[in-house]
Amino acid sequence: MVKYRKILVVANPEEELQVALSRAVKVAELEQDAELTLLLPIYDFSYEMTSMLSAEERREMQDGVIAQRSEWLEQLLAPYQAQGLKVASKVVWHSRPFECILQEVLTEGYDLVVKATHHHSFLQTFIFTPTDWHLLRKCPCPILLVKEGQWVRGGHIIAAINCTSEDTEQQKLNERITAEGLKVAELLGASLYLVNTYPGTPVNVAIELPEFDPRAYSEAIRTHHEQLMHQHAAHFGIGEAWTRVREGLPEEVLPELARELNANLMIMGCVGRTGLSAALLGNTAEQVVDQLHCDMLILKPDDYVCPIATRRKG
Repeated sequence: MVKYRKILVVANPEEELQVALSRAVKVAELEQDAELTLLLPIYDFSYEMTSMLSAEERREMQDGVIAQRSEWLEQLLAPYQAQGLKVASKVVWHSRPFECILQEVLTEGYDLVVKATHHHSFLQTFIFTPTDWHLLRKCPCPILLVKEGQWVRGGHIIAAINCTSEDTEQQKLNERITAEGLKVAELLGASLYLVNTYPGTPVNVAIELPEFDPRAYSEAIRTHHEQLMHQHAAHFGIGEAWTRVREGLPEEVLPELARELNANLMIMGCVGRTGLSAALLGNTAEQVVDQLHCDMLILKPDDYVCPIATRRKG
């Protein structure tokens, strides 16, 4: 992964198999001399509501829980420490896991966050914003969201870009995604595919304009996207055979392409939209993550500033 020398892994207390830890160790082995920290944010509201106990007694109970969990993390890390890997653990009492993770990233300057993820039902994502979504929107460093399965040497990696955007920030993000994809593909001995989606013919236009030719329109749009994709790919020395341009919504097309190519990893950019705009518009990465069967590496624009960092300065 080149440059991911300081890695933060988020432990999952509900799972015996720590998929994120296994994947982070793989990254550390590829990097050489990488440092890995296994973080567990924990919180039990009942300890705060125990009015019969003094503040000191509640603190002692919290310390007891932290000590117990710390011992568990050390047991998980023992086999890797025996192999000579630089691994450590940290348990933090915090009521909001995503804030705990972001504070660790901002304070310690991690290069990569690795976290296991799983499917969230519509009801869950609508009422409760999952930690995954908070990290997608707000984490300043790259995030590797891990699902079950192993990286296969000689497999396929997908880099999803938006090659028709005229936005300078998006163009820089495209370049970063592609460059990162090439580095990861080299390390894993994998093949890199550049993919891009484009919208279908607007139905209302086809209905309102009888002389409108939807086939010609669709062909023109596809050709335009392919030309820009090939120009972008050529800039990085990537042949046309390793590009894919397909009509449809990103959240539908990208998971489909990942299945077709049997990808181990998809690399995407996330602009980090927050607040009302995030609620109304969403982010492509958020819509894609639950549909993918493979891991996802999320990159932010180079000048992205975490809202928690801004709040702390203020």
